[in-house]
Amino acid sequence: MEEKTVLTIDFGTQSVRVAIVNNAGKFLAFEKQPYEKPYFSPKPGYCEQYPQKYYEYMCMASKRLSEKNADLLKKVQSFSITSFRDSATFLDENFAVVRPSIIWLDQRQAKLKEKLPKFDSFLFWVIGMRNTIILNRKRCPAHWIKENEPENWQKIRHYVPMSSYFNYRLTGVLGDSASNMVGHFPINFAKGKWYKSEKALKAVIYGIPTSYLPEIFPTGTVSGKITNMAHMETGLPLDLKMICTGNDKSCEALGSGAINENIAHISYGTASSVAVTSKKYIESEKFLPSYVCAYPGWYSSEVQVYRGYWMLSWFLKEFGTEESAEATIEKISPEEVINKKLSEIPPGSNGLIVQPYWGPGLRRPLAKGAVIGFYDVHTKYHIYRAIIEGIAYELKEGLNLIKKKTHKKIQYITISGGGSRCDAICQITADIFNIKVVKPYTYETSSLGCAIAQFYALKEFKNLDEAKRQMVKYTKVFTPNAEAAKKYEYLFKNVYTHIYPELETSYKNLTKYLQENNEGSVE
Repeated sequence: MEEKTVLTIDFGTQSVRVAIVNNAGKFLAFEKQPYEKPYFSPKPGYCEQYPQKYYEYMCMASKRLSEKNADLLKKVQSFSITSFRDSATFLDENFAVVRPSIIWLDQRQAKLKEKLPKFDSFLFWVIGMRNTIILNRKRCPAHWIKENEPENWQKIRHYVPMSSYFNYRLTGVLGDSASNMVGHFPINFAKGKWYKSEKALKAVIYGIPTSYLPEIFPTGTVSGKITNMAHMETGLPLDLKMICTGNDKSCEALGSGAINENIAHISYGTASSVAVTSKKYIESEKFLPSYVCAYPGWYSSEVQVYRGYWMLSWFLKEFGTEESAEATIEKISPEEVINKKLSEIPPGSNGLIVQPYWGPGLRRPLAKGAVIGFYDVHTKYHIYRAIIEGIAYELKEGLNLIKKKTHKKIQYITISGGGSRCDAICQITADIFNIKVVKPYTYETSSLGCAIAQFYALKEFKNLDEAKRQMVKYTKVFTPNAEAAKKYEYLFKNVYTHIYPELETSYKNLTKYLQENNEGSVE
Protein backbone atom coordinates (compact mmCIF):
# COMPACT_ATOMS: atom_id res chain seq x y z
CA MET A 1 0.00 0.00 0.00
CA GLU A 2 1.39 3.36 -1.03
CA GLU A 3 1.92 5.64 1.95
CA LYS A 4 -0.31 8.69 2.07
CA THR A 5 -0.61 11.28 4.82
CA VAL A 6 -3.03 13.81 6.29
CA LEU A 7 -2.75 16.43 9.01
CA THR A 8 -4.98 16.65 12.07
CA ILE A 9 -5.60 19.48 14.53
CA ASP A 10 -7.20 18.29 17.76
CA PHE A 11 -8.39 20.94 20.22
CA GLY A 12 -8.90 19.36 23.64
CA THR A 13 -10.03 20.92 26.90
CA GLN A 14 -6.48 20.99 28.31
CA SER A 15 -4.22 21.07 25.23
CA VAL A 16 -4.09 21.14 21.44
CA ARG A 17 -2.38 18.49 19.31
CA VAL A 18 -1.17 18.78 15.72
CA ALA A 19 -0.17 15.58 13.94
CA ILE A 20 0.71 14.03 10.59
CA VAL A 21 -0.77 10.54 10.28
CA ASN A 22 -0.33 8.01 7.50
CA ASN A 23 -2.86 5.58 6.04
CA ALA A 24 -1.49 2.76 8.20
CA GLY A 25 -2.49 4.63 11.36
CA LYS A 26 1.06 5.65 12.27
CA PHE A 27 1.81 9.09 13.73
CA LEU A 28 4.75 10.38 11.68
CA ALA A 29 4.89 13.74 13.43
CA PHE A 30 3.19 14.97 16.60
CA GLU A 31 3.26 18.19 18.59
CA LYS A 32 1.28 18.88 21.75
CA GLN A 33 0.82 22.31 23.28
CA PRO A 34 -0.77 22.45 26.76
CA TYR A 35 -2.79 25.57 27.50
CA GLU A 36 -1.15 27.68 30.18
CA LYS A 37 -4.65 28.55 31.35
CA PRO A 38 -7.44 26.49 29.73
CA TYR A 39 -10.03 28.98 30.93
CA PHE A 40 -10.53 31.75 33.46
CA SER A 41 -13.39 32.30 35.90
CA PRO A 42 -14.63 35.89 36.40
CA LYS A 43 -16.98 34.44 39.03
CA PRO A 44 -17.22 31.03 40.75
CA GLY A 45 -18.65 28.51 38.30
CA TYR A 46 -17.85 30.59 35.22
CA CYS A 47 -15.53 29.17 32.54
CA GLU A 48 -14.47 31.53 29.77
CA GLN A 49 -11.63 31.90 27.31
CA TYR A 50 -10.85 34.06 24.31
CA PRO A 51 -11.02 31.73 21.29
CA GLN A 52 -7.99 33.42 19.77
CA LYS A 53 -5.93 32.11 22.73
CA TYR A 54 -6.64 28.51 21.72
CA TYR A 55 -5.75 29.44 18.15
CA GLU A 56 -2.45 30.95 19.29
CA TYR A 57 -1.54 27.75 21.15
CA MET A 58 -2.34 25.77 18.02
CA CYS A 59 -0.01 28.03 16.02
CA MET A 60 2.79 27.26 18.48
CA ALA A 61 2.34 23.52 17.95
CA SER A 62 1.90 23.74 14.17
CA LYS A 63 4.97 25.93 13.72
CA ARG A 64 7.10 23.46 15.68
CA LEU A 65 5.73 20.61 13.58
CA SER A 66 6.32 22.45 10.30
CA GLU A 67 9.88 23.43 11.24
CA LYS A 68 10.77 19.83 12.14
CA ASN A 69 8.92 18.13 9.28
CA ALA A 70 9.15 20.31 6.18
CA ASP A 71 9.51 17.35 3.79
CA LEU A 72 6.60 15.45 5.38
CA LEU A 73 4.34 18.50 5.13
CA LYS A 74 4.85 18.70 1.38
CA LYS A 75 3.20 15.29 0.96
CA VAL A 76 0.16 15.93 3.19
CA GLN A 77 -3.07 15.63 1.20
CA SER A 78 -5.49 17.50 3.46
CA PHE A 79 -6.14 18.64 7.01
CA SER A 80 -9.07 18.68 9.39
CA ILE A 81 -10.01 20.00 12.80
CA THR A 82 -11.70 18.17 15.65
CA SER A 83 -12.62 20.12 18.75
CA PHE A 84 -14.29 20.00 22.14
CA ARG A 85 -17.98 20.80 21.90
CA ASP A 86 -20.70 23.08 23.21
CA SER A 87 -18.56 26.20 23.53
CA ALA A 88 -20.24 29.21 21.99
CA THR A 89 -18.16 31.89 20.25
CA PHE A 90 -19.47 35.40 19.58
CA LEU A 91 -18.36 37.49 16.59
CA ASP A 92 -19.41 40.89 15.29
CA GLU A 93 -20.23 41.83 11.68
CA ASN A 94 -16.50 41.98 10.89
CA PHE A 95 -15.86 38.53 12.43
CA ALA A 96 -14.05 40.05 15.41
CA VAL A 97 -14.52 38.44 18.84
CA VAL A 98 -17.10 40.37 20.90
CA ARG A 99 -16.45 38.70 24.25
CA PRO A 100 -14.75 35.54 25.56
CA SER A 101 -16.29 32.22 24.60
CA ILE A 102 -18.39 30.46 27.21
CA ILE A 103 -16.78 27.01 27.60
CA TRP A 104 -18.79 23.82 28.04
CA LEU A 105 -17.66 23.47 31.69
CA ASP A 106 -19.41 26.76 32.56
CA GLN A 107 -22.19 26.45 35.16
CA ARG A 108 -23.96 29.80 34.88
CA GLN A 109 -27.66 29.78 34.19
CA ALA A 110 -29.98 32.40 32.74
CA LYS A 111 -33.10 33.51 34.61
CA LEU A 112 -35.19 33.13 31.44
CA LYS A 113 -36.68 36.60 31.24
CA GLU A 114 -37.43 35.78 27.60
CA LYS A 115 -40.41 33.44 27.87
CA LEU A 116 -41.36 30.58 25.58
CA PRO A 117 -44.49 31.00 23.48
CA LYS A 118 -47.41 29.70 25.57
CA PHE A 119 -48.37 26.99 23.10
CA ASP A 120 -44.81 25.66 22.91
CA SER A 121 -44.54 25.70 26.70
CA PHE A 122 -47.81 23.77 26.95
CA LEU A 123 -46.59 21.14 24.47
CA PHE A 124 -43.37 20.58 26.42
CA TRP A 125 -45.42 20.15 29.60
CA VAL A 126 -47.78 17.66 27.93
CA ILE A 127 -44.94 15.40 26.76
CA GLY A 128 -43.26 15.53 30.18
CA MET A 129 -40.17 17.46 29.06
CA ARG A 130 -40.77 20.76 30.87
CA ASN A 131 -37.84 20.48 33.32
CA THR A 132 -35.47 19.30 30.59
CA ILE A 133 -36.41 22.24 28.35
CA ILE A 134 -36.07 24.71 31.22
CA LEU A 135 -32.55 23.41 31.97
CA ASN A 136 -31.59 23.54 28.30
CA ARG A 137 -32.74 27.16 28.04
CA LYS A 138 -31.05 28.19 31.29
CA ARG A 139 -27.74 26.76 30.11
CA CYS A 140 -27.90 28.38 26.68
CA PRO A 141 -25.35 31.27 26.59
CA ALA A 142 -27.59 33.31 24.27
CA HIS A 143 -30.20 33.79 26.99
CA TRP A 144 -27.60 34.69 29.61
CA ILE A 145 -25.93 37.30 27.39
CA LYS A 146 -29.29 38.87 26.48
CA GLU A 147 -30.10 39.24 30.18
CA ASN A 148 -26.71 40.28 31.54
CA GLU A 149 -24.79 41.85 28.65
CA PRO A 150 -27.37 43.41 26.31
CA GLU A 151 -24.70 45.74 24.91
CA ASN A 152 -22.68 42.73 23.77
CA TRP A 153 -25.74 40.98 22.37
CA GLN A 154 -26.35 44.02 20.17
CA LYS A 155 -22.86 43.63 18.69
CA ILE A 156 -23.12 39.90 17.90
CA ARG A 157 -23.82 38.96 14.28
CA HIS A 158 -22.25 35.49 14.23
CA TYR A 159 -23.08 32.99 16.98
CA VAL A 160 -20.99 29.88 16.27
CA PRO A 161 -19.38 26.77 17.78
CA MET A 162 -15.71 27.34 18.49
CA SER A 163 -14.63 24.95 15.73
CA SER A 164 -16.27 27.26 13.17
CA TYR A 165 -14.14 30.12 14.46
CA PHE A 166 -10.97 28.01 14.07
CA ASN A 167 -12.02 27.13 10.53
CA TYR A 168 -12.54 30.80 9.76
CA ARG A 169 -9.06 31.70 11.02
CA LEU A 170 -7.50 28.98 8.86
CA THR A 171 -9.58 29.14 5.67
CA GLY A 172 -11.61 32.34 5.76
CA VAL A 173 -14.82 30.25 5.74
CA LEU A 174 -17.14 30.44 8.76
CA GLY A 175 -18.70 27.01 8.98
CA ASP A 176 -18.26 23.34 9.77
CA SER A 177 -19.94 19.95 9.58
CA ALA A 178 -23.13 19.21 11.50
CA SER A 179 -21.05 16.89 13.70
CA ASN A 180 -19.31 19.92 15.19
CA MET A 181 -22.55 21.76 15.96
CA VAL A 182 -23.19 19.75 19.15
CA GLY A 183 -24.42 21.81 22.09
CA HIS A 184 -26.90 24.57 22.68
CA PHE A 185 -27.59 25.29 19.02
CA PRO A 186 -30.85 24.94 17.04
CA ILE A 187 -29.85 22.05 14.79
CA ASN A 188 -31.92 19.23 13.37
CA PHE A 189 -29.44 16.37 13.74
CA ALA A 190 -31.60 13.91 11.82
CA LYS A 191 -31.21 16.11 8.73
CA GLY A 192 -27.85 17.66 9.61
CA LYS A 193 -29.28 21.15 9.07
CA TRP A 194 -30.33 24.20 11.03
CA TYR A 195 -34.04 24.55 11.68
CA LYS A 196 -35.42 26.88 9.03
CA SER A 197 -36.88 29.30 11.56
CA GLU A 198 -35.93 30.27 15.11
CA LYS A 199 -39.65 29.83 15.87
CA ALA A 200 -39.55 26.07 15.15
CA LEU A 201 -40.52 24.03 18.23
CA LYS A 202 -37.01 22.78 19.03
CA ALA A 203 -35.28 25.95 17.78
CA VAL A 204 -37.25 28.36 19.97
CA ILE A 205 -35.54 26.86 23.02
CA TYR A 206 -32.24 28.58 22.23
CA GLY A 207 -33.25 32.08 21.18
CA ILE A 208 -30.56 32.39 18.50
CA PRO A 209 -31.47 34.24 15.25
CA THR A 210 -31.09 31.97 12.23
CA SER A 211 -29.03 34.60 10.42
CA TYR A 212 -26.36 34.41 13.16
CA LEU A 213 -25.58 30.72 12.56
CA PRO A 214 -22.63 29.48 10.48
CA GLU A 215 -22.77 27.47 7.26
CA ILE A 216 -23.10 23.70 7.58
CA PHE A 217 -21.05 21.52 5.22
CA PRO A 218 -21.67 17.79 4.68
CA THR A 219 -19.15 15.63 6.50
CA GLY A 220 -16.36 14.50 4.23
CA THR A 221 -16.49 17.54 1.96
CA VAL A 222 -13.92 20.28 1.34
CA SER A 223 -14.92 23.56 2.96
CA GLY A 224 -11.87 25.71 2.24
CA LYS A 225 -8.09 25.99 1.95
CA ILE A 226 -5.30 27.42 4.08
CA THR A 227 -5.14 31.16 3.43
CA ASN A 228 -1.95 33.16 3.07
CA MET A 229 -2.46 34.68 6.53
CA ALA A 230 -3.00 31.25 8.13
CA HIS A 231 0.05 29.93 6.25
CA MET A 232 2.21 32.62 7.85
CA GLU A 233 0.65 32.12 11.31
CA THR A 234 0.85 28.32 11.40
CA GLY A 235 3.52 27.24 8.93
CA LEU A 236 0.99 24.94 7.26
CA PRO A 237 1.12 24.67 3.44
CA LEU A 238 -0.65 27.40 1.49
CA ASP A 239 -3.87 26.18 -0.16
CA LEU A 240 -3.88 22.89 1.77
CA LYS A 241 -7.50 21.78 1.56
CA MET A 242 -9.64 21.34 4.64
CA ILE A 243 -12.03 18.37 4.94
CA CYS A 244 -14.93 18.65 7.38
CA THR A 245 -14.94 15.71 9.80
CA GLY A 246 -16.44 15.85 13.27
CA ASN A 247 -16.40 16.54 16.99
CA ASP A 248 -13.91 15.09 19.46
CA LYS A 249 -16.13 12.30 20.82
CA SER A 250 -17.10 11.10 17.33
CA CYS A 251 -13.46 11.10 16.23
CA GLU A 252 -12.49 9.27 19.44
CA ALA A 253 -15.00 6.53 18.70
CA LEU A 254 -13.78 6.21 15.09
CA GLY A 255 -10.13 6.18 16.18
CA SER A 256 -11.01 3.43 18.64
CA GLY A 257 -12.66 1.31 15.94
CA ALA A 258 -16.28 1.65 17.15
CA ILE A 259 -17.82 1.76 13.68
CA ASN A 260 -21.10 -0.17 13.90
CA GLU A 261 -24.10 -1.02 16.09
CA ASN A 262 -22.34 -4.01 17.68
CA ILE A 263 -19.46 -2.04 19.19
CA ALA A 264 -19.84 0.47 22.01
CA HIS A 265 -17.30 3.17 22.77
CA ILE A 266 -16.53 4.67 26.17
CA SER A 267 -14.64 7.93 26.51
CA TYR A 268 -13.24 8.53 29.99
CA GLY A 269 -12.43 12.19 29.50
CA THR A 270 -13.22 15.40 31.36
CA ALA A 271 -16.73 14.62 30.17
CA SER A 272 -17.32 10.87 30.09
CA SER A 273 -19.63 9.21 27.59
CA VAL A 274 -20.81 5.96 26.07
CA ALA A 275 -21.83 5.86 22.42
CA VAL A 276 -22.94 3.48 19.69
CA THR A 277 -22.94 4.39 15.99
CA SER A 278 -25.86 3.56 13.75
CA LYS A 279 -27.04 4.12 10.19
CA LYS A 280 -30.44 5.00 11.66
CA TYR A 281 -31.22 8.18 13.58
CA ILE A 282 -32.59 7.33 17.03
CA GLU A 283 -33.23 9.13 20.30
CA SER A 284 -32.38 6.96 23.31
CA GLU A 285 -34.72 9.23 25.29
CA LYS A 286 -36.98 12.10 24.28
CA PHE A 287 -34.96 15.18 23.28
CA LEU A 288 -31.69 13.24 23.67
CA PRO A 289 -30.56 13.28 20.02
CA SER A 290 -28.14 11.19 18.06
CA TYR A 291 -25.28 13.29 16.71
CA VAL A 292 -23.94 13.29 13.18
CA CYS A 293 -20.74 11.23 12.97
CA ALA A 294 -17.38 12.43 11.65
CA TYR A 295 -18.10 10.56 8.41
CA PRO A 296 -21.24 10.65 6.24
CA GLY A 297 -24.35 8.52 6.66
CA TRP A 298 -23.94 7.56 10.32
CA TYR A 299 -25.21 8.84 13.67
CA SER A 300 -23.81 8.48 17.17
CA SER A 301 -26.25 7.70 19.99
CA GLU A 302 -24.53 9.03 23.08
CA VAL A 303 -25.18 9.32 26.81
CA GLN A 304 -22.83 11.58 28.73
CA VAL A 305 -21.80 12.02 32.34
CA TYR A 306 -21.21 15.74 32.65
CA ARG A 307 -17.82 16.41 34.28
CA GLY A 308 -17.16 12.66 34.35
CA TYR A 309 -13.44 12.16 34.99
CA TRP A 310 -13.19 15.77 36.07
CA MET A 311 -14.44 14.31 39.36
CA LEU A 312 -11.16 12.45 39.80
CA SER A 313 -9.23 15.69 39.38
CA TRP A 314 -11.57 17.29 41.92
CA PHE A 315 -10.96 14.40 44.33
CA LEU A 316 -7.18 14.70 44.07
CA LYS A 317 -7.37 18.45 44.56
CA GLU A 318 -9.46 18.08 47.72
CA PHE A 319 -8.05 14.86 49.23
CA GLY A 320 -4.84 14.00 47.39
CA THR A 321 -2.19 16.05 49.19
CA GLU A 322 -0.17 12.95 50.14
CA GLU A 323 -0.44 11.48 46.64
CA SER A 324 0.63 14.76 45.05
CA ALA A 325 3.69 14.92 47.28
CA GLU A 326 4.59 11.30 46.48
CA ALA A 327 4.08 11.97 42.77
CA THR A 328 6.55 14.86 42.92
CA ILE A 329 9.17 12.62 44.49
CA GLU A 330 8.61 9.74 42.05
CA LYS A 331 8.25 12.13 39.08
CA ILE A 332 4.90 10.66 38.02
CA SER A 333 1.37 12.05 38.01
CA PRO A 334 -0.79 12.04 41.17
CA GLU A 335 -3.29 9.91 39.23
CA GLU A 336 -0.68 7.18 38.80
CA VAL A 337 0.00 7.18 42.54
CA ILE A 338 -3.62 6.93 43.64
CA ASN A 339 -4.53 4.43 40.91
CA LYS A 340 -2.12 1.97 42.54
CA LYS A 341 -4.55 1.90 45.48
CA LEU A 342 -7.48 0.72 43.36
CA SER A 343 -6.50 -2.94 43.61
CA GLU A 344 -6.51 -2.72 47.42
CA ILE A 345 -10.25 -1.99 47.44
CA PRO A 346 -12.64 -4.85 46.56
CA PRO A 347 -15.18 -4.62 43.71
CA GLY A 348 -18.16 -2.67 44.97
CA SER A 349 -16.00 -0.60 47.36
CA ASN A 350 -17.37 -2.48 50.40
CA GLY A 351 -20.88 -1.26 49.64
CA LEU A 352 -20.06 2.40 48.98
CA ILE A 353 -22.02 3.70 45.97
CA VAL A 354 -21.63 7.04 44.19
CA GLN A 355 -24.19 8.45 41.76
CA PRO A 356 -22.02 10.85 39.69
CA TYR A 357 -24.36 13.79 39.08
CA TRP A 358 -21.76 16.51 39.63
CA GLY A 359 -23.70 18.64 37.16
CA PRO A 360 -27.25 18.60 35.77
CA GLY A 361 -27.97 16.43 32.75
CA LEU A 362 -30.77 16.43 30.19
CA ARG A 363 -32.09 13.06 31.34
CA ARG A 364 -32.42 14.11 34.98
CA PRO A 365 -32.13 17.90 35.17
CA LEU A 366 -32.85 18.19 38.91
CA ALA A 367 -30.55 15.39 40.10
CA LYS A 368 -27.64 15.98 42.47
CA GLY A 369 -24.69 13.81 43.33
CA ALA A 370 -25.29 11.09 45.90
CA VAL A 371 -23.00 8.94 48.04
CA ILE A 372 -24.61 6.13 50.01
CA GLY A 373 -23.45 3.20 52.10
CA PHE A 374 -20.89 4.92 54.34
CA TYR A 375 -19.60 3.11 57.42
CA ASP A 376 -16.39 2.91 59.42
CA VAL A 377 -14.47 0.60 57.07
CA HIS A 378 -14.40 3.20 54.30
CA THR A 379 -11.35 5.30 53.48
CA LYS A 380 -10.74 8.01 50.91
CA TYR A 381 -9.56 5.28 48.54
CA HIS A 382 -12.98 3.66 48.78
CA ILE A 383 -14.51 6.98 47.72
CA TYR A 384 -12.09 7.24 44.82
CA ARG A 385 -12.91 3.76 43.55
CA ALA A 386 -16.64 4.34 44.14
CA ILE A 387 -16.51 7.43 41.92
CA ILE A 388 -14.92 5.37 39.13
CA GLU A 389 -17.52 2.63 39.63
CA GLY A 390 -20.35 5.19 39.76
CA ILE A 391 -19.39 6.70 36.42
CA ALA A 392 -19.30 3.20 34.89
CA TYR A 393 -22.70 2.36 36.44
CA GLU A 394 -24.20 5.50 34.93
CA LEU A 395 -22.71 4.79 31.51
CA LYS A 396 -24.02 1.21 31.72
CA GLU A 397 -27.49 2.59 32.38
CA GLY A 398 -27.02 4.85 29.36
CA LEU A 399 -25.87 1.97 27.16
CA ASN A 400 -28.93 -0.02 28.18
CA LEU A 401 -31.11 2.87 26.94
CA ILE A 402 -29.30 2.89 23.61
CA LYS A 403 -29.56 -0.90 23.20
CA LYS A 404 -33.33 -0.75 23.72
CA LYS A 405 -33.56 1.46 20.62
CA THR A 406 -30.99 -0.24 18.40
CA HIS A 407 -32.02 -3.81 19.33
CA LYS A 408 -28.41 -4.85 18.77
CA LYS A 409 -26.15 -6.95 20.95
CA ILE A 410 -22.87 -5.32 21.92
CA GLN A 411 -19.91 -7.59 21.16
CA TYR A 412 -17.25 -5.53 22.91
CA ILE A 413 -16.43 -2.03 24.16
CA THR A 414 -13.58 0.17 22.98
CA ILE A 415 -12.18 2.59 25.54
CA SER A 416 -10.26 5.87 25.30
CA GLY A 417 -9.63 9.10 27.18
CA GLY A 418 -7.44 9.85 30.17
CA GLY A 419 -9.10 7.20 32.35
CA SER A 420 -8.18 4.48 29.87
CA ARG A 421 -4.48 4.95 30.70
CA CYS A 422 -5.08 3.00 33.92
CA ASP A 423 -5.44 -0.76 33.42
CA ALA A 424 -7.30 -1.09 36.72
CA ILE A 425 -9.99 1.30 35.46
CA CYS A 426 -10.27 -0.68 32.21
CA GLN A 427 -10.72 -3.90 34.21
CA ILE A 428 -13.37 -2.30 36.44
CA THR A 429 -15.19 -1.27 33.26
CA ALA A 430 -15.07 -4.80 31.85
CA ASP A 431 -16.38 -6.19 35.15
CA ILE A 432 -19.24 -3.70 35.52
CA PHE A 433 -20.41 -4.07 31.92
CA ASN A 434 -19.60 -7.80 32.01
CA ILE A 435 -18.20 -7.62 28.50
CA LYS A 436 -14.80 -7.55 26.82
CA VAL A 437 -13.07 -4.17 26.77
CA VAL A 438 -10.31 -3.39 24.24
CA LYS A 439 -7.78 -0.55 24.40
CA PRO A 440 -6.26 1.07 21.26
CA TYR A 441 -2.50 1.35 20.87
CA THR A 442 -2.63 5.17 21.08
CA TYR A 443 -4.24 7.52 23.56
CA GLU A 444 -4.58 10.08 20.75
CA THR A 445 -7.69 8.39 19.38
CA SER A 446 -9.42 11.67 18.56
CA SER A 447 -6.55 12.69 16.28
CA LEU A 448 -6.43 9.19 14.78
CA GLY A 449 -10.18 9.25 14.12
CA CYS A 450 -9.87 12.65 12.48
CA ALA A 451 -7.22 11.16 10.16
CA ILE A 452 -9.35 8.09 9.37
CA ALA A 453 -12.31 10.32 8.49
CA GLN A 454 -10.12 12.27 6.07
CA PHE A 455 -8.78 9.16 4.34
CA TYR A 456 -12.34 7.82 4.06
CA ALA A 457 -13.44 11.11 2.46
CA LEU A 458 -10.45 10.95 0.10
CA LYS A 459 -11.61 7.44 -0.93
CA GLU A 460 -8.38 5.87 0.26
CA PHE A 461 -10.52 3.07 1.70
CA LYS A 462 -13.55 1.35 0.17
CA ASN A 463 -15.39 1.26 3.48
CA LEU A 464 -14.93 1.82 7.21
CA ASP A 465 -14.10 -1.83 7.87
CA GLU A 466 -11.08 -1.57 5.58
CA ALA A 467 -10.07 1.70 7.22
CA LYS A 468 -10.27 0.06 10.65
CA ARG A 469 -8.19 -2.94 9.56
CA GLN A 470 -5.45 -0.68 8.23
CA MET A 471 -5.39 2.07 10.84
CA VAL A 472 -6.72 0.84 14.22
CA LYS A 473 -4.59 -1.43 16.40
CA TYR A 474 -5.35 -2.73 19.90
CA THR A 475 -2.75 -3.36 22.58
CA LYS A 476 -4.73 -4.78 25.49
CA VAL A 477 -7.90 -6.80 26.02
CA PHE A 478 -9.70 -6.90 29.38
CA THR A 479 -12.10 -9.78 30.00
CA PRO A 480 -14.63 -9.72 32.85
CA ASN A 481 -13.77 -11.38 36.13
CA ALA A 482 -16.78 -13.62 36.83
CA GLU A 483 -16.80 -13.04 40.60
CA ALA A 484 -16.44 -9.26 40.30
CA ALA A 485 -19.04 -9.09 37.51
CA LYS A 486 -21.55 -10.94 39.72
CA LYS A 487 -21.05 -8.45 42.58
CA TYR A 488 -21.40 -5.47 40.26
CA GLU A 489 -24.53 -6.86 38.61
CA TYR A 490 -26.19 -7.19 42.01
CA LEU A 491 -25.24 -3.65 43.06
CA PHE A 492 -26.25 -2.19 39.70
CA LYS A 493 -29.68 -3.85 39.56
CA ASN A 494 -30.60 -3.75 43.25
CA VAL A 495 -28.96 -0.54 44.43
CA TYR A 496 -27.70 1.85 41.74
CA THR A 497 -30.75 1.89 39.46
CA HIS A 498 -32.99 2.56 42.48
CA ILE A 499 -31.10 5.59 43.80
CA TYR A 500 -32.56 8.23 41.50
CA PRO A 501 -36.21 7.06 41.71
CA GLU A 502 -35.96 6.94 45.51
CA LEU A 503 -34.28 10.34 45.78
CA GLU A 504 -36.14 12.20 43.02
CA THR A 505 -38.48 14.03 45.42
CA SER A 506 -35.56 14.90 47.69
CA TYR A 507 -33.63 16.28 44.71
CA LYS A 508 -36.60 18.47 43.75
CA ASN A 509 -36.95 19.79 47.30
CA LEU A 510 -33.20 20.38 47.53
CA THR A 511 -33.23 22.31 44.24
CA LYS A 512 -36.09 24.45 45.55
CA TYR A 513 -34.16 25.15 48.76
CA LEU A 514 -31.00 26.14 46.89
CA GLN A 515 -32.92 28.44 44.57
CA GLU A 516 -34.82 30.14 47.40
CA ASN A 517 -31.67 30.66 49.44
CA ASN A 518 -29.37 31.46 46.50
CA GLU A 519 -27.00 28.66 47.46
CA GLY A 520 -25.21 25.95 45.55
CA SER A 521 -25.28 27.51 42.08
CA VAL A 522 -23.61 30.35 40.22
CA GLU A 523 -26.87 32.21 39.78
